[in-house]
Amino acid sequence: MAFVSIYTVGRLNHPYDHPASIEFFQVGDEVFRQAAKSGMVEAFSSEGVHFPQESVKGEGLPVLSLTVWGSLQSLFHFTYSGKHKQALRDRNRWVEPYPEKHLSYVVWWTEKVKDVSWDEAFRRYNYYIQHGSTSFAFDFKHAFDEKGETFLIK
Repeated sequence: MAFVSIYTVGRLNHPYDHPASIEFFQVGDEVFRQAAKSGMVEAFSSEGVHFPQESVKGEGLPVLSLTVWGSLQSLFHFTYSGKHKQALRDRNRWVEPYPEKHLSYVVWWTEKVKDVSWDEAFRRYNYYIQHGSTSFAFDFKHAFDEKGETFLIK
């Protein structure tokens, strides 16, 4: 069985202890609770992770997530529904606007959850930035199935 991983990245508008950032993390807790009920298999802590500064231009403090899902459809559905959909609508209150040509996430397939790591996430993200969407690293608009075939998510 193949799993799908997603790495998300952004920068906060304010320091971690600012009321808007505190709200961001409170909403994030609710979003992760929804994710746990929506097909998320694993979530990796970003505590202590060295964030590659070249990944995202900007001044704010980095916020990143790395999760593994049982299917691409469950990940996509979660992303654009419920609390996460609302958080996406509100993101400009908490997260810096994305620079031109910046991707806020990258998705890839993996055979084993234990093969997913922050180093792998950074590698896939950088690959996407350099090469665009391929079966190695992709986005929802140009997705691939676990066999590497172009896939339209519904």
